Parts: sequence; structure tokens; C-alpha cells
Amino acid sequence: MAAASGKSPEPTQVLAIKTDTDDKTDPDNSAQEEQVQAQHHGKTKPVFFRSTLFQILIVGLCAFCAPGIWSAMNGLGVGGSQSPNLVNAANALLYAFMTVTCFAGPWLTNAIGFRYTLSLGSIGYPLYAAGLYLNNRTGATWLVYLGSVTCGISAGFFWSVEGAIATGYPEQHKRGRYIATWFTFRNFGNIIGGAISLGLNHRTNKVGKVGYQTYQGFIAIQCLGLLFGLLLSNPDKVQRSDGTRIETSASPIDWRTELEAMWKRIRSKPILLLTPLFWYFGWIQAYPGTYLATYFTVRSRALGSFMSAVVGTLATWLGGALVDIPWARDRKVRALSTWLLIALLNSATWIWAVIIQNEYRHTHPVLDWGNQSAFGRGFGLYLFERISLGMVENYIYWCIGNLSDSPGEQIRYSSLLRGIETAGVAVGFGVQAVPTALIATASINFGLWFFALPFSFWATLQVVKKFEQEQAKEGQIENDQEASA
Repeated sequence: MAAASGKSPEPTQVLAIKTDTDDKTDPDNSAQEEQVQAQHHGKTKPVFFRSTLFQILIVGLCAFCAPGIWSAMNGLGVGGSQSPNLVNAANALLYAFMTVTCFAGPWLTNAIGFRYTLSLGSIGYPLYAAGLYLNNRTGATWLVYLGSVTCGISAGFFWSVEGAIATGYPEQHKRGRYIATWFTFRNFGNIIGGAISLGLNHRTNKVGKVGYQTYQGFIAIQCLGLLFGLLLSNPDKVQRSDGTRIETSASPIDWRTELEAMWKRIRSKPILLLTPLFWYFGWIQAYPGTYLATYFTVRSRALGSFMSAVVGTLATWLGGALVDIPWARDRKVRALSTWLLIALLNSATWIWAVIIQNEYRHTHPVLDWGNQSAFGRGFGLYLFERISLGMVENYIYWCIGNLSDSPGEQIRYSSLLRGIETAGVAVGFGVQAVPTALIATASINFGLWFFALPFSFWATLQVVKKFEQEQAKEGQIENDQEASA
């Protein structure tokens, strides 16, 4: 494969993007190339289904059908079951398999392409829901575990490729908003699922399991993910609005070369700095659902599933807007301001969680919206946990999205992120399945956050440093063009 600038790429590079900043060493050639590009794109109108927006919409639809509905089930509190232990153990198994297949994502994508990897990554989700359905009806547990294994295997590939598409396909100045669009679709799955569950269970004002009819709708929606994935375009077919193109390698990359590239990325400074935040984000995901199932009635859990998606959507759009929309001219100011907001919000949430959890371990409340005074404090904590998670997730992807403009590199970064995250989730669910007292879990969450906090700040400075280098390069190019004129 030849890069757009005419130079041979490094052997570890899978995909390269041809940008309007290539060949800037010759201002005259650059100007002529931009003029030819403008004339070409003026004559050929970009096709919508090849645009970056359409690709994000497809990824969003798949995320809605697969992990979105999965999140809706877990938003009910451990999959809507009566006992947290079974689903916590099953989820620990699921994420253990995901950890392996997340790291293997680049190899499968290199072999069959982004399109088929995304589609095949959806197939395990309906089996997971089917396992919960069978357990709800008959008490059988075998399909819960089988569904967890199949979902874990396929979801690892799905997670790695969807992140690479969302961060590597869009134009740089749209990246934050497109990441928010992707997360909105996933959260919309949670909204729909939560609304269905709330409608079916709104009269159940006691602790227990949700009605089995809830799962029938979930299974039907999740089966659509396989079909939507086939509508995706591979990178070489995508047409960006700014005229840049994404080119694939002419032949598959050798697995040894890919392994070397992954090893190089995992040892890079930005990934090492972000690893504590990846682990924190994965680890804490077992806590909110277990907290909801332990203290809230069935209808309150259904409300929690619905509302967590609503506030999560608002949170991810807030995070995407703060780093993307030019409310401040300097991108450094936007990045650091967003980090500060996330730091304050997460810190306050986990301090609050430890205080509330210390109280609940003595009182063991059963919280229902019929008792507003007791319900509001506990339910408010759950929503703030979801808001904090939403902003952290968007920020993580925004950070790795700015490490490279190539989807080939992005799938490596995304696979590393998802692999570390899912390992954290697997351990978190495994510890919670023991079971572990929630005051202990909340305290560990508190400690993990404050451990990850300084590293996330240093990682933000790495992104800011890249912005400053790009700005300096652009300034030098402008000076050279003025001098040559």
C-alpha cells in the first residue's frame, strides 16, 4: 500500500488516510492538489450512504439493537432477575471472553473487513437475552451461561470495531459530536427497553423479578443488529465531506506484523496513562445494577433503566459538545475544562455513594417511588452514577480518537481500550458475584477513581500537546506559503 503522500508506510500500518495536510512541504503542489480535489468533488456529489454520517448512523443502529438493549436489561438491575448472584456470575464469564476477543479484533477485521466484523459481532446478544428469558420462565440456568459465552465472544469483536469506526471514520472537527451520536443510539436502546419494561412492570411495587414478556421484545430487537451491520461501508468506500479519503492496504497484514503493532501501541505513553481510567470505567459497571437490584422495587428498577438512558444521553452530548463546539477558541481550554468537570462530577458521586452505602448497610431499605423522601436520595445517586459514566466514556473515546486519524490505528487503540475495560468489568462482576458487601464495592470505586484521576490529567495533556503541535505545523505552513508568494 502506498500512502497518500507517496511515501511507503510503516509495516504496521493497516489503513492510511489521505488528508489535505499531506505533501505540505511543497505549498504550490498542495494548492494545486486542493484545487483538483475541489473541482472533482464539485462535479461528483458525495453519496449519502457512503458518507461518514451514514456510517455513524449504521453503527448507532447496531449499537441500539445489540449493546443498547443489553444495557436496558442490565439497567433493570442484574438483567431483571430476582437474584443478583446468577447474572453477576454470568456477566463475569461474558466479559472474560470479551477481554480475549477485544484484543483479537484487529485480526478479524483485517481478515474480513469492518462491515462483516460489525455484523457478526451482533449475533451473540439475542442468545444472552434468550438465556434470561428461559431462566425467568423455568428457572433453568444453562442457557444463561451459554448465552454469556457466545455473547462475550461476538461482543468483543463488535466493541472493538464499533469504536474504531466511530473515532476513525469522522472528520476531525466532527469527532466529538459523532461519538455522542453513536452513544445516543446505544442509550436510545436503553430508553426503548426501559420504556417497555416500565410499561409492563409499573404495578409491581415489591422486590422481585421482571415479567417474562419483557425479554420477548428484547430478543426481537437484538436480532436486527446482524442485518443493520451489513449496510456499513468499509473504509475504502467512505466519502468524507472535507474531501479526505480512507485507503485500505492492498493485501492483508501478516499476524506477526499486527502483533508487533499492538505491542507497540500498548506500550505507548498515552495508552499507559489512560489504562487506570479504562480499568476504572470497566470495574465500576457491576456496582450500579447490583445497587438497583438490592434496594429498589421492580417498578423502580424499570424506571431506573429508562432514566439512566435519558441522563446518559444528555451526559455524553454534554461531553461531546464541550470538546467539539468552539465555545472557546483554544482547543486546549475546551479539553482541560471538560476534564475538570468530569473530575468534579465523579469525585462528588463516589463520596456521596460511600456515605449513602454506609447508611444502607444498617437500614436495608426497600425503595419505591411511592415513598418520595427515602426514594429520591437513593435514586438520585444512581442517576449521578450513570451521568458520570456517560461523560467518562465519551471523554475516553475522544482522547483515543485524537491519537490517530487512521481507522487502522483506531481499531488497535479501541481494541486495547475495550480489552482493558472488559477485563475490569469481568473482575468487577466476579467480585460482586461472590457476593461482596456494597459498602466495600463503593469504597473500592472511590479509591480507583482517585487513583485514575492524575493519570487521566496527564493523558489529557498528551492530547493537548498534539493539538499544539498541529497548530504550530499549520502556522509554519502558512508562513511558508506567504514567503513563497
